[in-house]
Amino acid sequence: MTDRSVEHTSFTIERSFKATPEQVFRAFSEPAAKERWFVNVDAGAQITHDFRVGGRESGRFVQDEETTYHDDTVYLDIVENRRIVFAYTMAQNDRRISASLATVDIRREGSGTRLVFTEQVAFLDGLDKLEYRRDGWEQLVGALAKELGEAATAA
Repeated sequence: MTDRSVEHTSFTIERSFKATPEQVFRAFSEPAAKERWFVNVDAGAQITHDFRVGGRESGRFVQDEETTYHDDTVYLDIVENRRIVFAYTMAQNDRRISASLATVDIRREGSGTRLVFTEQVAFLDGLDKLEYRRDGWEQLVGALAKELGEAATAA
């Protein structure tokens, strides 16, 4: 019998960008832009797009020859150029490893933007860890900075 467990935790990542809130929002909302920073389609990753409240997206990413990740996302709230709230599950080799609620808070900061990403996550059956998830999102925020033509600065 498989041991079943759940661990609840949350984390926040904050970054400042020279880019405007409109540019940051477009990096999340426009399919071509999101594909450049969020997934590596050149390496075989797949993603569907339906960026609207109630819209569903999914992605499939291969880590190595034996490990595939799949996420299923639904958008709960979108305020243009200001906020994105979504829920998503993550599976590893078709076994669900987590369920999350995430908020992307896009704040004007002078002539640039302060991005505050907060995730509340339930890690399932000991199959994922906070440090892995946080590191993954740190890498994604770094890729977002590159998409925006700049380097992000830490909080």
